[in-house]
Amino acid sequence: MDAEGFRPNVGIIVLNAHGQALWARRVGGKDAWQFPQGGINPGETPEQALYRELYEEVGLTRDQVSMIACTRGWLRYRLPQRLIRRRSEPLCIGQKQKWYLLKLEATEASISFDNGYKPEFDHWRWVSYWHPLSKVVTFKREVYRRALTELAPQQIQLERRWLREQGD
Repeated sequence: MDAEGFRPNVGIIVLNAHGQALWARRVGGKDAWQFPQGGINPGETPEQALYRELYEEVGLTRDQVSMIACTRGWLRYRLPQRLIRRRSEPLCIGQKQKWYLLKLEATEASISFDNGYKPEFDHWRWVSYWHPLSKVVTFKREVYRRALTELAPQQIQLERRWLREQGD
């Protein structure tokens, strides 16, 4: 937790060769969809947390993805008052996130939720890059907008490359 009460976290956008993003549904949440994300443990770098969370949440390893880009700095969001655990020490008021844009290099059959950890997701699908902006829970929308906007030039390059390859 930082001095302001924000928990360090990583956000993960995995793209397929078409430039579509992996969108995952939280366990028990009929309409609770999000990108994989997770906390950074003490002594862990954001990049180490990225690969740990990637495996724990969607079963992908470092050698099954390539890193395209990451956000320059931390993006923050505040939790709604109803979600703040007032009795926890230190008090967490939100998250500060580093976002990573990855390309899936393995087959999509490599994506799994049963990796020896309590699954956070029970279903996934490919969606257009901007789809999550209108679907993610409201309090995360601004962080999603900022992350997607900052990483969009790299996503567009990937999508254009795929379209050129289809034309050959």
